[in-house]
This record gives sequence, C-alpha cells and structure tokens, in this order.
Amino acid sequence: MLTKSQIKLITSLAQKKNRTKEGLFVVEGIKGIGEFLNSSLDLYKLYTTGADFGVASEQVVAISEQELKKISTLKTPNTALALFRIPNPQPIENGGLIVALDDLRDPGNLGTIIRLCDWFGVKDLVCSSATVDCFNSKVVQATMGSLTRVNITYLDLPSFLKNVQSEVFGTFMEGANVYSQTLPTKGVLVMGNEANGISSEIEQLVKSKLSIPRYGNLQATESLNVATATAIFLSEFRRGK
Repeated sequence: MLTKSQIKLITSLAQKKNRTKEGLFVVEGIKGIGEFLNSSLDLYKLYTTGADFGVASEQVVAISEQELKKISTLKTPNTALALFRIPNPQPIENGGLIVALDDLRDPGNLGTIIRLCDWFGVKDLVCSSATVDCFNSKVVQATMGSLTRVNITYLDLPSFLKNVQSEVFGTFMEGANVYSQTLPTKGVLVMGNEANGISSEIEQLVKSKLSIPRYGNLQATESLNVATATAIFLSEFRRGK
C-alpha cells in the first residue's frame, strides 16, 4: 500500500529541481522498466500491480491499479512504475561522432534524438544547460530504453565547442547540401532550437555548415522537425563509414 510520503515523493519528481534534489527519476511500463533493470542504473524502488520483475522483495511495493493511477503521468498507466537513481555523467569520448543540442526544448524531440543516437551508434550526446532535462518523464518514455545506452552530458556548450578536438558541423537552411559532402566518422554535429535554430554564439564556432535540400516544387515548407533532421544527418554521416 502506498503511503502519503511515497505519493508525495513520486509526484514531486515531475519537476526537475526535485529530481536533482532527490537524485531520482521515474520510469513507467513493463518494457521500459525492463530495459533499465538490464542496465547499469540503480533501482531505488519498484511499484507494481502484479508483474514480476525478479528484483529483491525489499525494493518492491505492491499497489493497486487505483494507486498506480495516483502516481502515474500516463493517461493509461501500464502495470508498474519504478524510481531509478540518476547516474553520474561519464567522460566524453572524443574519438567518434558526437551530437550537440543547442537549447532544445521539446521532450519528445529530445527522446527521439536519444533513440537516434542509440540506433546510429553515437555514444555521446552533449546538451546546453537550457536543453530540456533528459530525465523528464516524457523524455524517458520517448527514449524507449535508449537512455541507458547513450552518455548524456549537460555543459556550457560554447566552452565545449571551443575546446573540442574535432571538426564542428552545424545545421542551417543555407548550408552545403549534405548529400554531396564527404563526411568524416569523427566530429561534432550541432542541432539547434526548434524555433530559432542554432544561436549566433554557437554559429561562430561552427566550421562547416550543412543543410538538407528541399525538393518540393513550391519549396514552401519552412523547416524540418529537428528530430527528423537529426535522423537524416546521422544517416549521411554513417553512410560512408
């Protein structure tokens, strides 16, 4: 049975300041929880209506479906909710392709980009301090477990780009056609904010500007969704590998 203090703790984790204070984040659903249990992340507590995850009994709290609805952020709660400890960031590997996000704000976009990094073998994702928190419950859901396999670091993005050893690529409407470029296996690919693109400060640090050409007859579409654009760019970076 859930206690009032447990409900208060779980619901408080909807806010970043409380996730940071408690060092915990929420994972929901059988598949998602299973992915995190199979990773190196530490389980704090598991609340379940009956599913057996094979974890130590002292970490499990049996709850009813009504209680699950009280603590879930989903419209249709899925059997279980777990709290995991937020891991410490690992050192960034500079020997491969890195994706950098300049003030991305939409949780769904960030979650999809984390999945794309996992799919295309990008080990490190670096984010400006104003980018949405990767432990936001909507981001966690959207990653479908990929959050456990991508090293995500929040940092001062201009300082990072000034000191990085590899070439910095940026995505712009007026950049060079990505389909006609010979792209390296090592570098930093910067993706910009959904509304404003890459900021002027970061633009000054970009060595190579890339774009995805428009092929429609009218060419009236303003821009691509940032997660869709990331998929295309990563595919091109990996195509010649």
